[in-house]
Amino acid sequence: MVDSVGYQVIIGLEAPVRLTTTRQSLFNSTKGVCTGLMPENRRAMMQLEGCVPYKEEDAEKYNHLRWWAGRTFGDLLDRAADIYPDKEALVDHDRRFTYAQVRERVDRLAVSLMDLNINPLDRAMIQLPNWHEFVFFYFALQKIGAIPILLNPRYRDYEINHIAHLTEASSWILPQKYRRIDFHPVTKAVLKDNPQMKSVILVREEENEGILNLESLIQDGTISDRNMERLARRRPDAMEVAHMGPTGGTTGLPKVVPRTHNDYLCRVEYAARAWELTSDDILLIVAPVTHDLSFSQGLCSIIYTFGKAVMLDATDPESICRTIEEEEITAIAWVPTLASRVSRYERLNDFNLGSLKKMYCGGGLCSPDLVREVSERLDCHVLNGYGGTEGMSTLPRMHYTLDRKCLTVGRPTCPYDTYRILDPEGRECPPNKPGELTVKGPGVFTGYYKAPEENRQVFDKEGYFRTGDQAMVDDAGDIVLTGRIKDIIVRGGENISPVEIENLLMTHPDVMAVAIVGMPDPVMGEKACAYIQARGGKEISLEEINAYLKNRGASVLQCPERVESVDAMPLTGAKGLINKKALREDIKKKKEEESYG
Repeated sequence: MVDSVGYQVIIGLEAPVRLTTTRQSLFNSTKGVCTGLMPENRRAMMQLEGCVPYKEEDAEKYNHLRWWAGRTFGDLLDRAADIYPDKEALVDHDRRFTYAQVRERVDRLAVSLMDLNINPLDRAMIQLPNWHEFVFFYFALQKIGAIPILLNPRYRDYEINHIAHLTEASSWILPQKYRRIDFHPVTKAVLKDNPQMKSVILVREEENEGILNLESLIQDGTISDRNMERLARRRPDAMEVAHMGPTGGTTGLPKVVPRTHNDYLCRVEYAARAWELTSDDILLIVAPVTHDLSFSQGLCSIIYTFGKAVMLDATDPESICRTIEEEEITAIAWVPTLASRVSRYERLNDFNLGSLKKMYCGGGLCSPDLVREVSERLDCHVLNGYGGTEGMSTLPRMHYTLDRKCLTVGRPTCPYDTYRILDPEGRECPPNKPGELTVKGPGVFTGYYKAPEENRQVFDKEGYFRTGDQAMVDDAGDIVLTGRIKDIIVRGGENISPVEIENLLMTHPDVMAVAIVGMPDPVMGEKACAYIQARGGKEISLEEINAYLKNRGASVLQCPERVESVDAMPLTGAKGLINKKALREDIKKKKEEESYG
């Protein structure tokens, strides 16, 4: 179906599983066709324009030493289905799938996506919550060599339009409605400014006569020798860009992080080993699966180790506790906010959570007190990790004492990534002296997409990524975070760019100057506070500010949660810029006075 604005709309339904026949693996069904075989023109397309390639000497080293395994995301799923076809792999709400069932539906969907002319290296935005359809679409796109872009379900047209335009995405997979969000007006707004968008695939919408649905796409994707050969020839090279993840930036709108099969799965492999996931683990994914933490340390890691993923589309403590009990969850990868919410749940003792053995907490501040509290109340290992969409990843190990888990973020999950702490002059710091954390290695990206100026600022001459985080290495060789250099707010695991909010608010007719800073919060880690200097001494309320932002297409993530009015902004002495350090100290002091008052 083509609607009035000229794009293809495909609506997906939630329906009972109909396809349960176990088939031979892709490698056998192609009758001798090598899955690594690609047409010559495909080889020429391996390097996507706008991406920074690995230095030739680095790539040669990582391949030679087998730190890169040459495995693709599609191979990851195929390997699990080959070894454990009848093992339960995926659960969400009331739906359950074995590895064989997941692969079969993924392969059928992949064939249909090829028939929709989704081509190698085409970018496809996936904006789905924690539903099983996310897994089907993500791996189907990987099987045909397209590049998924993971979007937060809470993004609205302001962020989505920017990412779609930047990446030239030609497909978009999303729900028609999700909770209180009706995506129809968002879709219209984005498509109006992105004529390159060919297909919008809507998931879990009421059936409409004459419109294709997800189950039809899966059924129509016939598993035949011919189609499996087509699919085999679409297998990407492991050096190709496989995945794109948006991340908050200091310079405005979200930046996009391109990752190859090799470097991303290198990170996944060693992270899974670091917190000792096995095929016996049942892992709960409760933070958005499109968040890098849930995706890499959660979904991909559990598939790598042949375990089971349970996807929960709810974050209230009762739903989480009930799921842990009923599914006998053994591991969770989530943000500290959710860990705190569950540990402080007043009905915690009403549930049997004895199956839970370990949790990976990352994406935000996890204080020593919180690590100790969650460890003791939930009686499990709490591993306070550090990482980012760009690939850096550290974690305390399971054998560490509780005191050590409380005080550090451990050591690199990949032993072949190199972490350096540098002083302002670029010299490496000795143990116990803080400096900027920089990182390079086979699990780390090499540059933001189409951002040459940003890349010049954040990479040094040797190719080390400057994280913007301040840290030191202690006497035991573990990393201790000591602060943040870059101007990013981390709210409940989500990175918020102050600059993009400031840019929007500066268009408000009554705003003369604005600064967005992080204010401490015991539950979310940080929240956004807007300091506003208004024209003519006017008072601008929080409600007025957020209504204005929403009218400009901003998402809930971009709405401040406090407004402070000032007669004049404090300025730095050297350059006369707004002194955000002074503002952060001011709101910190006010919060402390309120808590004691």
